Amino acid sequence: MTETTPRTGSPKKILVVAAHPEPRSLNAALTRFAMDELRAAGHEVQVSDLYAMKWKAALDADDYPGHAPDERLDVQTVSQRATLDGRLSADIAAEQEKVSWSDAVILQFPLWWFSVPAILKGWIDRVFTAGYAHGPALPPPYTEGALGGRRALVSVTTGGHAASFGERGVHGHLEDILFPVQHGLFWYTGMTPLEPFGVHGTMGLSDEAFGEATRAYKRRLDGLFTDEPVRFRRLDADYDREKVLREGAEAPGTSGLALHRRPGA
Repeated sequence: MTETTPRTGSPKKILVVAAHPEPRSLNAALTRFAMDELRAAGHEVQVSDLYAMKWKAALDADDYPGHAPDERLDVQTVSQRATLDGRLSADIAAEQEKVSWSDAVILQFPLWWFSVPAILKGWIDRVFTAGYAHGPALPPPYTEGALGGRRALVSVTTGGHAASFGERGVHGHLEDILFPVQHGLFWYTGMTPLEPFGVHGTMGLSDEAFGEATRAYKRRLDGLFTDEPVRFRRLDADYDREKVLREGAEAPGTSGLALHRRPGA
């Protein structure tokens, strides 16, 4: 995928997807902060507040109106057919319209059990259907991808302190924990992921610490379309026919998930 840098100050369209059940939470405050900052910068913003929307998290046959009850629910096949035929449930179709409208997507959520909240996982499962976000008739994954041309940012809160997600931290690197979202969702579908933004040690966060967090977040929002993205490897250039990294492609001493970042990135 060719990375393009928009004109400085060029207004963009941004979708913020928020996942926290409490409207007085830190995550809700960060969502409002992002909305205000982006709009003040001249951007258009839409928000999908999943709990406020009472988003249905579980994928099932009701997502595909017209699906015959006696037909086996092969999700890949059925979701692609419903997508191409324009037969998705109205809530899924509306969210796909928002993603298609956007130049960037921001996911705002607390890290729960080292993953996204179930309601956000359900948004991903249901919205990124075959025939829309991936599929044989669409640009290849891990390269251009069906949703290429968009930037993507994770804004996440954690109860653990920053050091516990560091080099020797008990939880492991935050970038590794978020690999399924950064690589398996964003990069797979062609979106260009940025380094995640994290607010750590959120239990009893002081006003001073919140101020520091919002100042740091403002810098990330200001750089949403100009900051250097995460440079993952391309499927068409770096992997063999079995989708295995080619021998000798890795930088010396590289292992684990870091293998899938381009050397020097």
